[in-house]
Amino acid sequence: MTDPTTVATGRERFAARCRAVCEAPAFSLAVFTVILFNAALLGLETYSGLSVEYAGVLSTTERFCVIAFTLEMLVRLGAHADRPKAFFQDPWNVFDLLVVSSAFVPFLRENTTLLRLLRLARVLRTARFMPQLRILLVAVGRSVPGTVSFLFVGALIIYVYAMIGWICFAGHDPAHYGSIGRAGLTLFLLMTLDGLGDAVHAGLAVSPFSILYYASYVLFGSFVLVNVLIGVVLNALEEAREMEAESELAARRASGDVMPDAADELRLRIAAVRSALDDMETQLDPTHGTPASAAAMEASLEASSRPEHASAGVR
Repeated sequence: MTDPTTVATGRERFAARCRAVCEAPAFSLAVFTVILFNAALLGLETYSGLSVEYAGVLSTTERFCVIAFTLEMLVRLGAHADRPKAFFQDPWNVFDLLVVSSAFVPFLRENTTLLRLLRLARVLRTARFMPQLRILLVAVGRSVPGTVSFLFVGALIIYVYAMIGWICFAGHDPAHYGSIGRAGLTLFLLMTLDGLGDAVHAGLAVSPFSILYYASYVLFGSFVLVNVLIGVVLNALEEAREMEAESELAARRASGDVMPDAADELRLRIAAVRSALDDMETQLDPTHGTPASAAAMEASLEASSRPEHASAGVR
């Protein structure tokens, strides 16, 4: 019968060897090269002449890429043999596993369009080896809620101005303001300031007050909203950088490369002391009545002072 201790030790030894391979710069460079090669291969397949003439070569190179990615995933899975849950806690590991394993799903493997889309998704795996690109992708994901709010406000502004434009310019310019849909499309294009001069001149031919309409729309639609969107993206980018730094620090601490910072521990202790002082101040607040702990403290002080008074009276 196999000793469990020996099995666990062998598993940890195997995981340590796989982690050493994964952390080697040559391994990362090789995988990154295969990803770029796969992207170039997808580009070559778009040329019909090359795809027909070199069909056999392209098919062989595609199999080579699949084998290389499969071996990479096996090594990464082996690196987490002693802690399998940690592998699935990393979103990038889950993404890589889904992209690589999709090549072996029968339905997806037979569908050419879906297979090409999944092969194209392999290009996104370059984010694993490029921290700055990874930060940008995380920032884009974190900016989605703010972007949705931005789109709602932008759609509301375009709708209001489209109704005003339909009321004012529908009779003179039906090609651009003949309906709410055409007016909204016109204003959406004007948000990029493309054709703004022609629109302003056409509006001035109708009424000199149309300059107020276009000036206010450009102010809100092009300047204010765009700056709000830039602020949302920059805020998400800063949060993504902080998350990346925290994850790297946590990984280094887990591996034992970095010891916990003494300043961080001191700040945590100061925060704990402040919290305790705030709780004590709340308990001793006279507006909330005398708490039981304060009454007990006063009783103990009186009890300790009684023997002194008694001894003074005897003397």
